[in-house]
Amino acid sequence: MRVLIVEDERKTADYLRQGLTEQGCTVDVAHDGIDGQHLAVHYDFDVIVLDAMLPGLDGFEVLRSLRAVKGTPVIMLTARDGVEDRVKGLQGGADDYLVKPFSFIELLARLQALTRRGRAQEPTLLRVGELQVDLIGRKVHRGGQRIDLTAKEFALVALLARRQGEILSKTTIAELVWDMNFDSNTNVVEVAIKRLRGKIDVPFAQPLLHTIRGMGYVLEERGTG
Repeated sequence: MRVLIVEDERKTADYLRQGLTEQGCTVDVAHDGIDGQHLAVHYDFDVIVLDAMLPGLDGFEVLRSLRAVKGTPVIMLTARDGVEDRVKGLQGGADDYLVKPFSFIELLARLQALTRRGRAQEPTLLRVGELQVDLIGRKVHRGGQRIDLTAKEFALVALLARRQGEILSKTTIAELVWDMNFDSNTNVVEVAIKRLRGKIDVPFAQPLLHTIRGMGYVLEERGTG
């Protein structure tokens, strides 16, 4: 589960990051509304934990910007327990609401419930030509043949399949698959692409994973003519 935490109280953010990481989540953190808005709008997360009171932009503004472009599940946090704030968040598109202080166990249970709900609304079997990517079973087949992938290879092909037809830069891939800032001296993306291509393309007649020189990589079916 990839989680974005937008929280200006650093102790709270660090506590949540540590707890969620220990649960096997990949966690990104923003400490103000401007950075939170950028990450929420431009990157894909399974769920977002969004504080209502933030510097730069408040959580309600971040939520408004997010809802204009995508439906990522959001749980809002606030130190206030007033009904008006809760109503404002829910009417603005929040999926759930927790008042500080809260139990981490309760937050985790709510995040898992929101993630399941969000996944139920998305396709769980992606197809690119004869390639099939099962997001729930974490299995990949092409032409009826099972393709064995490592965890990172599966994350890579799932990302490319979700955004098939879209050219993804090395920087985007590095951030979304490895949770790292891309270093031009690091060839981790090229190596992973080469290995993935050797498994999903090389044994078959029609290539699906294409390199766009100077731009990045794209997964798509192209005509033979």
